[in-house]
Amino acid sequence: MKFETVHTCLRVADLAASIAFYTEALGYTEVRRVDNPDKEFTLVFLSDGMSDHQLELTYNYGHGAYDLGDGFSHIAMVTDDLEAAHARHQAMGYRVSEMYSVHGQKPNIYFITDPDGYDVEIIRR
Repeated sequence: MKFETVHTCLRVADLAASIAFYTEALGYTEVRRVDNPDKEFTLVFLSDGMSDHQLELTYNYGHGAYDLGDGFSHIAMVTDDLEAAHARHQAMGYRVSEMYSVHGQKPNIYFITDPDGYDVEIIRR
């Protein structure tokens, strides 16, 4: 029996801010939206355009910020130009860590934080 990952869900407090972050900072595109006013939620599915995996942003009407707890860590993405991506994300005004390496070599990762506090690890391809 095999399983395929199709999407990852993040609950968001400000749908417009989250869509802007993932589309403008990370290049995702919206591929599907499900509005359910009766149950008071909207789902927005985003694609990176390179894989079949999607990011699902779940907005529950009237819900404020979520407690992320200490169990979730991050989403990870790769880029061909880490230095340019890092400079661009800093210029956009998002919270961005310094570039560093966990293996003592040339810096190969950094983190950027989305509007809800979720971290996205950016890795040199």
